[in-house]
Amino acid sequence: MDVDVEVSRDRGGDRVASGETSFDWEGLVESGDLLEVKGVNGRIRAVSADGRQARVEAEKRARRSNPDDVRIEVIEHGGGVTICAVYPSRDGDNRCEPGDGGRNSVRNNDVRVEFTVYVPAGVNFAGTTVNGEIEAEGLEGHADLTTVNGDLEVETTAGASARTVNGSISARLGSGWRQDVEFETVNGSIEVDVPDDAGAEVDASWVNGSLEVEPPLSLRGTMSRRSAEGTLGAGGPELELKTVNGSIRVHE
Repeated sequence: MDVDVEVSRDRGGDRVASGETSFDWEGLVESGDLLEVKGVNGRIRAVSADGRQARVEAEKRARRSNPDDVRIEVIEHGGGVTICAVYPSRDGDNRCEPGDGGRNSVRNNDVRVEFTVYVPAGVNFAGTTVNGEIEAEGLEGHADLTTVNGDLEVETTAGASARTVNGSISARLGSGWRQDVEFETVNGSIEVDVPDDAGAEVDASWVNGSLEVEPPLSLRGTMSRRSAEGTLGAGGPELELKTVNGSIRVHE
């Protein structure tokens, strides 16, 4: 769904799409299906929806480039809905596709697309960008977050995966959490808040940093200077935590 809008300048000098948002999509995504948002430059924020309808809003901003050159595409498929910010390309090969498919090459285009996503209970969410942080708050489905330059924050009662290169990961796993979790960064710390009765099989590794499991939690297993494997509480889902330059902290 493309939206034609006029372009103006805000007080900070950015060119912005006039009106409250440059894109607004609303539709039904079934419980267990995936609501996926793909960006390149810009933050993604996902929050719990009030009802069964999913909603995605986007605002485009730039200092040099024309925000209208970046289009927002919606792909409905058997597993859910994928929404992408598609940037212009010289060869015209940029395209929006679900999962690992698609292509989005950015050449000297400084348009930032800020997404706000409303995720219904039971719907899984995936957010991908390159330059920007991703926040997922109060979700009740699996969350899959990926960026290169930016922090990641996730709060869910289901499983989660989060991957960044230059950024930290902060997670809160809600009551009833019983699914596997995988968090990985290169330059950043990992902090995980688990429920009071948490049980998990922990696999943690780091190079320049440390592991801290705060009382009353205890980890039973093997631990070296750079890795640890063991059982938290009575055991349960996998809790895989990896960083290179940063510390790992697990607490209630």
